[in-house]
Amino acid sequence: MTLRWPENWDRLTSGEDCDFCKNMGHDRNRWGARIFLGKYVDAYLQSADVQPGYTLAIWKQRHIVEPIELADEESAGYWLETMTVARALMAYYQPLKMNYETLGNTSPHLHTHLLPRYMEDPRPGQPFPLLAQKGREPQIPEERFLIEVNGLQAMLL
Repeated sequence: MTLRWPENWDRLTSGEDCDFCKNMGHDRNRWGARIFLGKYVDAYLQSADVQPGYTLAIWKQRHIVEPIELADEESAGYWLETMTVARALMAYYQPLKMNYETLGNTSPHLHTHLLPRYMEDPRPGQPFPLLAQKGREPQIPEERFLIEVNGLQAMLL
């Protein structure tokens, strides 16, 4: 069986079918809750119980696919704001390591997965076994999730 890119790849890369473009700008969306709103980045703590602190830093200015599409000032702003969020995650969760994944193979809109890594980890010393979320993943208990969201938001003000 040969794997293929999605049939609507052109519509995804053009922004026409982009889930990020459709779901950004809200305090809460189907993936999680906003913990940071910057000039360039909208960052969402993920509610799926994948890994404590798993966050998406999403480019918010317009639909683009690749970081090379950014002007120098935009690139600097995107990465500075993404690092601001990463620093807060490091301070709040105190992981051993932070992974930064900017892939865009499933959702071709510039975004970076911030994945804290811990002593108790599914693949210590290797890439995190991250799969595209389908909406059926176990969720973080709401009370704990809101405590984490509020704590991170307070750090990022």
